[in-house]
Amino acid sequence: MFEIAGAAHYTFPMRCNMKPFDNNDVRLAMKYALDRESLLRRVLSGHGKIGNDIPVPSYDPYYAADIPQRPYDPDQAKFHMKKAGYDGPIVFSISDGAFTGALDAAQLYQQSAAKAGIDIKLDQVPADSYWDDTWLKKPLCASYWDGRPTEDAIFSVVYKSGAPWNESAWSNPQFDQLLDQARGELDNAKRKQMYHDLQKLVYDDCGELIGMFNNTIDAGSSKVKGFVQKPILQFGGYRAPETVWLES
Repeated sequence: MFEIAGAAHYTFPMRCNMKPFDNNDVRLAMKYALDRESLLRRVLSGHGKIGNDIPVPSYDPYYAADIPQRPYDPDQAKFHMKKAGYDGPIVFSISDGAFTGALDAAQLYQQSAAKAGIDIKLDQVPADSYWDDTWLKKPLCASYWDGRPTEDAIFSVVYKSGAPWNESAWSNPQFDQLLDQARGELDNAKRKQMYHDLQKLVYDDCGELIGMFNNTIDAGSSKVKGFVQKPILQFGGYRAPETVWLES
């Protein structure tokens, strides 16, 4: 078996244009209410890394390593929920159609949030219509993203205002402007700072809750030679046939 840290990640998008997630304190409460270590251990059997609510993997040269890891903190979750003035239930629309183990992940989230006084009600929806009837439509659901080769690729598709796959319906003009600037910046130091600031905006304000990244895992015989793993996609970025051979 071949295994390296990957860029694919699991998300619980909160629609920022729907109540109660139009309030950032509710979003922060929900982020602090997730036990990420338990999620990684019990859903991925440890084959990954915990997420920090930003879609950039920790091995990436533009990764903002100085952004503190958001912990599981029921007291902080209670604080932000009280600040928001919201004490009702949270409906989580869920199905294993989102990703294998999604229902288990939702149940773990329900349990960890309960310790913060947050009542998550699980609405188990059909798997065969999940991506048509639940994703991009319900206030809170589950989702999964394969890795992207650049920061711009994931930010433009999922986080920019009005992007068709902006699953949290987040809209931040400062983010949009900075993203456009970073795309055309040729000075690497300036560009790195721009991507740092973009990650900080997502971390502080966005409706994406990113609980974990999964490792990229490939199975292979000891006779397979020349195989080079890629963190973005399995099977050497789907290009393994160009380099591998079988040792006789």
